Amino acid sequence: MSVQTKLARWRMLANFALCRLGDYAELLSIEAADARARLLREFIALAALTVSGLFTLSFFCLALIASAWSKPYFLYVVWGIAVAWLVLSLVALCAFRALSPAPAFRLVKDEMRADLETLREALK
Repeated sequence: MSVQTKLARWRMLANFALCRLGDYAELLSIEAADARARLLREFIALAALTVSGLFTLSFFCLALIASAWSKPYFLYVVWGIAVAWLVLSLVALCAFRALSPAPAFRLVKDEMRADLETLREALK
């Protein structure tokens, strides 16, 4: 292969890569907007769920404690509720740590990977 052929091939590959940069930028902005909207929806839903769940469980626990107020098993009820909250917190922590984050910018990565594969094939 002559030097001119190699230069022409590299020039063609460079042009291909430069043309794709605009596509990457557009795709990146679309995915960033999508990720931002998804994150905002998930945050609002999680905040609402957390606040309503905590109020519900707090009032339920207060109702249980008030029901056992003058009973001989009052301390067992109070400590049982405290232990239940501790167990629930540990289960929630384990569940949170087991979650894998949603893949961000997957389309951009896939496009770049495909283009790099195309470039590798062209250089063979």
